[in-house]
Amino acid sequence: MYAVEGDRLVIKHTRPGKRERDGEVVEVRGPKGAPPYLVRWAEDGRIGLVFPGPDAQIKRTQGSRRGD
Repeated sequence: MYAVEGDRLVIKHTRPGKRERDGEVVEVRGPKGAPPYLVRWAEDGRIGLVFPGPDAQIKRTQGSRRGD
């Protein structure tokens, strides 16, 4: 997994009763875009350190610093 600041992190839970989570990557702490990421969650604006699992994916945005 690879991200840059401004990308979106989306976590799609496979367990019943769990909602999808969506947040903005505000800081990349791993080498060369690897996790962990500091993420600002859209649902409540809280910021947390995330080590994404297999149910997570990165969505590129126009606001990402890489620009693609």
